[in-house]
Amino acid sequence: MDRQLHGRLDELQRDPYPLYTRARQSEGLTHVAELDAWLIARDADVREVLRRPEDFSSAVALRPDVLPSPAALAVLGGGFGGRPVVVTADGAQHQRLRAPIVRGLSPARVTAVLPYAAERAAALVDTFAEDGHAELMSAYARRLPGEVIGRIVGLDPADVPGVVHGGHRAEELLFRPLEEDEQVAAAQDVVAMQHTLDRYVRERYDQPREDLCSELVASVVEGPLTLDHRHQLVADLQNLLIAGHLTSTALIGTTVLQLLRHPRQWELLCAEPERIPAAIEEAARYDTALQGFRRITTRSVVLAGTELPAGATLFIAFGAANRDERRHPRADTFDITRSPVARHLAFGLGVHGCPGSQLAREQLRLTLEELTRRLPGLRLAEDRPVSMRPTMIHRSPYALHLTW
Repeated sequence: MDRQLHGRLDELQRDPYPLYTRARQSEGLTHVAELDAWLIARDADVREVLRRPEDFSSAVALRPDVLPSPAALAVLGGGFGGRPVVVTADGAQHQRLRAPIVRGLSPARVTAVLPYAAERAAALVDTFAEDGHAELMSAYARRLPGEVIGRIVGLDPADVPGVVHGGHRAEELLFRPLEEDEQVAAAQDVVAMQHTLDRYVRERYDQPREDLCSELVASVVEGPLTLDHRHQLVADLQNLLIAGHLTSTALIGTTVLQLLRHPRQWELLCAEPERIPAAIEEAARYDTALQGFRRITTRSVVLAGTELPAGATLFIAFGAANRDERRHPRADTFDITRSPVARHLAFGLGVHGCPGSQLAREQLRLTLEELTRRLPGLRLAEDRPVSMRPTMIHRSPYALHLTW
């Protein structure tokens, strides 16, 4: 991808909503050069694709927007992973990879971790509550989700920051244009994370515990632990951890941002905290943290009147579908009192629906309960404009400077 196209991709990612509007209003489907894909922007079309996994494969779901340089790829060759994961699998393989994750993120397991999550949420707010100002992403949003999913997986708290950092670096390496030296540095961070996860795989194989890492190892390994097993398990753990913390981090950031951009709704939420569940759903719909995934056609199909050959790449834009006026009246209006509330697609749909959606919602609930109760005077810092992280995978502020 040349620099000019990189620039257009960067602009699109910082604010994709005008493109989404044009695509929904156009006849048929719109092909977007910056994404090298057909954009699926209408709610009905997104739902149709998600309900037909046999025709729209997930094999390219995580295809990079930017191919790493040979030097960065050489560094990645010293790590682990590179195997199909639940997000990129179809059919029986997808069911096999998904089953232990669904069990690991079951309602019972989420309920069991909530006291720890509440304790950590309160402790993190304690670190800045008396200061009168904070940068929420680094002080809170990038910390709570990693600590919580790390607890479920079974990571030592000392290893969580490195694993979280490696996850953010993996996203940057694959979805942001970086200079070669920065690509190499990012690849080194990713490989360091992978070696940490491989250590957990080997330890849990030798001495299983009551944690999700042990369950994943048991679900994959029958007999001796092979190098191939280790590659597969590191890929699974990396995917689970990145999904578990990056998405929730983005959701916390975008939710607080939108509430504070609409001060009357923030004030309403502080006065009536029982509205927090509705605010979570509206924020997830209005500025979707996970904007979309790619799909590839397995045969010739017709979608929205557009003929697509086998092998056509699509970008399934949850963020666009969630602004579709046909399903959400006044879709471009942020309104936590919205009623009736139509079901949105922020957490996907069907066989690839997010198994961690309950965990994400609970962490956001705890966050809003803490902030509305303890910092009702919260507002955006006027001298620090918000810049969005430009990727189509996780949309969130780079930084969110707040005062009170």
